Amino acid sequence: MKINKIFVLLLIASLSFGCDQETEQKEPNKFSGLWSLYIMEELNSETGVWSEWRDGMQGYILYDDKNNMSVHLTTTGYEDTDLRFPIFTDTISNEALKHLTNSYVYFAKYTIDEKQNVVEHARISHSNPGLWNEIVRRRFTFSGDTLILQPLEEKDAGLRLKWIKEPVSNKK
Repeated sequence: MKINKIFVLLLIASLSFGCDQETEQKEPNKFSGLWSLYIMEELNSETGVWSEWRDGMQGYILYDDKNNMSVHLTTTGYEDTDLRFPIFTDTISNEALKHLTNSYVYFAKYTIDEKQNVVEHARISHSNPGLWNEIVRRRFTFSGDTLILQPLEEKDAGLRLKWIKEPVSNKK
């Protein structure tokens, strides 16, 4: 009889422990979702002033809850062209080739270091074949619905990208 009471108490305790784990809320991933580029800026090392990079950029960055991310950046107005060209062919005009260089895309696995406020992108593909399989690091901060990313690699360390969270749409 004493063994049965112990067994019942252990069973209740294990079921309670299991319920606690299931109802425990996991902290939401602040990165998750679609973000549109608000501005890409460059720091003037002499004056310390941030200004818009080149003549402006546009794009999106997408983070999911499974540590996948993608980014697509283009020059402002990239889509406003009469250029049309075939895909996956080597017969393309020089003008079209130049236009394509204004598009920057990569896919990656990401990890977040909350202590250092750094997100790491382990690229799995890139629009530039020389940049496949590289790992890049971005310092991050959040301000309301804005995500600010600053590359830590020396060649891009003077850049700052501000992304605005896109609203979640329930449309199908």
